[in-house]
Amino acid sequence: MSIDLLVINLFAYYLPINFLNPYLFHAYISSAWIFIAFTLDFYVIYRYTKVTHILKLLFRQFFFYGLVVYAFIGFFKQPNMSRLALAKYVAFVFISVFILKFVSYYLLMKYREKIKGNIRNVVVIGDNKKTQQLINVFNERTEYGYDFKRQFSAKTDEFNIMDCFRFIVKNNVDEIYCSISELTNTQISAFINFADNNLKTLKFLPDNKNIFSKKLKFEYYDYLPILSLRDIPVHNPINAFIKRAFDVLFSLFVFFGILIWFAPLLALLIRLESRGPIFFIQKRTGFDNREFQCFKFRSMAVNKDADNVQASKNDMRVTKIGKFIRRTSIDELPQFYNVLFGNMSVVGPRPHMLKHTDEYANKVDKYMLRHFVKPGITGLAQVRGYRGEIEQDSDIQNRIKFDIFYVENWSFLLDLKIIFQTILNGMAGEEKAY
Repeated sequence: MSIDLLVINLFAYYLPINFLNPYLFHAYISSAWIFIAFTLDFYVIYRYTKVTHILKLLFRQFFFYGLVVYAFIGFFKQPNMSRLALAKYVAFVFISVFILKFVSYYLLMKYREKIKGNIRNVVVIGDNKKTQQLINVFNERTEYGYDFKRQFSAKTDEFNIMDCFRFIVKNNVDEIYCSISELTNTQISAFINFADNNLKTLKFLPDNKNIFSKKLKFEYYDYLPILSLRDIPVHNPINAFIKRAFDVLFSLFVFFGILIWFAPLLALLIRLESRGPIFFIQKRTGFDNREFQCFKFRSMAVNKDADNVQASKNDMRVTKIGKFIRRTSIDELPQFYNVLFGNMSVVGPRPHMLKHTDEYANKVDKYMLRHFVKPGITGLAQVRGYRGEIEQDSDIQNRIKFDIFYVENWSFLLDLKIIFQTILNGMAGEEKAY
């Protein structure tokens, strides 16, 4: 999207369109492009997307974009603007974006086919005509970037679902394709739970099983229909761009508006009360279960248990200034650096210590689903009161329930609502922030 926005604005700058207010026109066409692209899913293209679908997206995008560009003349009363120049502008932009779209599409295909980059390891569960067609697609359409590892036949006496799970984990399989006509409802549930708890993508070859009662997404590999069990909104390229753009802008606002003057003052207070570093840096679990260094203002005296023992009520390790910054969540402000680095988002499931991730992954059902998105400085579970020390099993279970809801139902408005509620909670002081 960034390259396309650059293209539409460069042509507007250099072509003699004769607009009176250049800043207004650039803002207008940029906003229009983003809105139309978001509405029409212009950037939602998968590795198996057909060329005809991309052509359809291009013509739909430019049909509405052309109408909106011409509407600028009447809407902002620009009688001196050249209609012919506008037509040339739309034509040049269309040709440029058309070329960029197909060049990037072609290069990505060749990257997957020749260099074997961005490959997804897959297994197929089932042995019938449809599964064989799917395996043929994986093997013949190498530009899709799928590496077929193994087929398991559920109809044989030797079939053991635990053998499937062990193979999937051992061979770092990314996606599981099940022919549900060969699986019992119990086995389907087992695959769903396994995929959720191990960050695997689970898809189905359709038939008339109970799986149709769920909210599913239809996709086509070549001409073969595939059902996808879970659709993560943030994985949509437009949504990902919006979320990342907001993260960067909001973090820069916090950095230049607050941290640039507040951090030195707080650093002095922390250092005066106790010896040790200003920042507490701890390994946490992030997106796709990857480790990253999480920053916080140090709120405890330096101790050997900081990386293993969670803070509890009346914890003697917490300093006087530490009690205040923890209660108001000020200690989390350095995590805006994590957001700028791309490790975190402003809003998302809170990152847990590595020890807790290992513990809860085996203890709490669907715990690993929270790692389908970047962790956040604040999150839905936190503003609903589930933060701080885990005192009983229901605390982590409720926290994960809200995290999963957020992952599956993300929207930009939901992020804004969570940020607003976080600010209110911070001003009031939170009971469990100790």
